[in-house]
Amino acid sequence: MEKKWFIGIDVSKDTLDVAMHGTTQREKFIEKKFDNDLRGYGFLLSWINKKNISVQDCLFCLEHTGVYSITLVAFLNEQDLFVCVEPALQIKRSIGMTRGKTDKIDARRIAIYAMDNQHKLNNYKVPGKSILKIKQLLTYRDQLVKTITSFKISLKSHERFQLTTEPDFVTLDIQHQVEDLNARIERINKQIEDIIEQDGSLKNNYDLVRSVKGIGLVIGAFMIVTTFNFERFENGRKYACYAGVAPFEHSSGTSIRGKTSVSHLANKRIKTLLYNAANSAAQWDPELKNYYQRKRNEGKDHQLVMNAICCKLVNRMFAVVKRQSPFISTYKEKVIKCIV
Repeated sequence: MEKKWFIGIDVSKDTLDVAMHGTTQREKFIEKKFDNDLRGYGFLLSWINKKNISVQDCLFCLEHTGVYSITLVAFLNEQDLFVCVEPALQIKRSIGMTRGKTDKIDARRIAIYAMDNQHKLNNYKVPGKSILKIKQLLTYRDQLVKTITSFKISLKSHERFQLTTEPDFVTLDIQHQVEDLNARIERINKQIEDIIEQDGSLKNNYDLVRSVKGIGLVIGAFMIVTTFNFERFENGRKYACYAGVAPFEHSSGTSIRGKTSVSHLANKRIKTLLYNAANSAAQWDPELKNYYQRKRNEGKDHQLVMNAICCKLVNRMFAVVKRQSPFISTYKEKVIKCIV
């Protein structure tokens, strides 16, 4: 559907800088600042209506700023309005070389980006409450894991120090802290499983994903969250690009022949998790274990082979969800006995 007005919104913690322009007024902007809360969102729509502009003729565009923008997007979704949420880097690169930066200028640039790319943009929908709850729990879980790692590193240094002293309060207290944090993580895992159990569609896809060897609770939950329960990405290849495990060729003319490599623009958290899953699958899945050994015998680099296994795991997960049946390995390892 063609839109007549394009609204760029620069989101900050407390305010929204809004720049609006029409298809016939490219360089002429209508601008205003609003509070970043429900009351401010209502004033935003009232302001548009007072300009004799129908909100249904508007395309709202903003950068992805996480918790600062999610309430605004949810509000616009409830009003059944077209809103697109784009990565800040993508907007920046599409504009080209620029000078100067303020919230007001950024709002204008977002509005121009929305008009120039209107046919490529998709209406963004905030995921359901269950997915948002799981996302929050996973974020908190990662924080606890990092804290445990920090405590364990500290514990090693304190244990070496006490070789010349007696066991003291510090080492005992750190051990208690680690035990408490591990207990908290177990409670978080239980809460994630309970939320999934209570949502039929989440449970179905979660169980299918877990049927793939190498995929555990954390990766399964991350897949549900990052794919919006497998509605955000069309296929495994696109998700592999998002996760930073899809290889891309690097060549130009006859002089540039770079190595095929993955992009550094990726979700680094899910990329790390996929590598952990690939390491596990390469040991316990007969097919992937055979694949790894074969490629290594061909002289392929370890990292390159593990990256390929990550892609295979992603494609397997998308395949089982698409056909709605658990993963079943058809691989049969052939044992050839040679009698000399």
